Amino acid sequence: MNLRMIDRRELLVWLGIAGFSSAARSLASVAAPGAAGGWEKYPGNPVLGGEYGTCFDICVLREHNKFRMWLSWRPKKSIAVSESRDGIHWSPPQIVLPSDSASRWEDDVNRPVVVRREDRYHMWYTGQVQGKRMARNGHSDGSSAIGYATSGDGVHWQQRFAVLKPELPWEGVAVMSPHVLWDEKQRQWRLWYSGGEQYEPNAIGHATSPDGLHWMKDPANPVFRADPQSHWENARVAGCQVIQQDGWFYIFYIGYRDIDHAQIGLARSRDGLTHWQRCPANPILRATGSGFDADACYKPYALFARGKWMLWYNGRNEHLEQIGLATHSGRDLGFHN
Repeated sequence: MNLRMIDRRELLVWLGIAGFSSAARSLASVAAPGAAGGWEKYPGNPVLGGEYGTCFDICVLREHNKFRMWLSWRPKKSIAVSESRDGIHWSPPQIVLPSDSASRWEDDVNRPVVVRREDRYHMWYTGQVQGKRMARNGHSDGSSAIGYATSGDGVHWQQRFAVLKPELPWEGVAVMSPHVLWDEKQRQWRLWYSGGEQYEPNAIGHATSPDGLHWMKDPANPVFRADPQSHWENARVAGCQVIQQDGWFYIFYIGYRDIDHAQIGLARSRDGLTHWQRCPANPILRATGSGFDADACYKPYALFARGKWMLWYNGRNEHLEQIGLATHSGRDLGFHN
């Protein structure tokens, strides 16, 4: 008998011919080097971190042919801004929203989302108070709330308020990681947020507001949960970004297989609340076992620019988190219509 080894490409072809398309997609997802579904990690990652220490959970806007990134700067317990012409080479971070322990709810500030509407910038962010004892998971307890501030230039921020706090059983001690869109048709803000434990939250909820200050939580919360049938996200989901495009709401999110190991997934829904369809290529980004994202890939933020998707994320190696970049050519994100 003449036997020979077949390579991965041949195996995928034969699985497709035999009708095992789902198996082929699954194998492609597992075998790709840290990315799937047409996504490619920038080979020069990380693009921000290094000498600045842990930089994480960011938001990016494209303005006047440049990118502006608002980032969480852990050593400073502050939110900073950085700028780039290409999305790869970034200016040194400049603190724009420092922590304020006198407020009693923002000993540390982080996880911002910034929306520019008309003549103002609107920022929602996480304010945190660390506890004095250890929780059952081995991490410090405490609490998190979502704050709101406004600015005329994206640098000087005023009117800081706590606008959302944990109140419901599923929210535990923390609401954090806001992502906000303006709904022009309904004339209201829409907020997706993470709730649950302080160290890593458990699920994603939704709320609406006419003014960005007073929020009504969705009675069906949480609207996006972990998938118990999926090994890479069966523990919890959190840290999302939502993009509205072509009649769909696309959600980029963190999926956890356990509290210390995370990947990035993608799903879509017609209303941003129900009947979510996971991307067949999930997880689209995952830890590589070495390098700056050896242990986890966190908090995606994507935008479409120059004919491709650009997605920034946190990569973690042990205790250090830094910002990496992945790209995807064309608008099609890989769903089957």
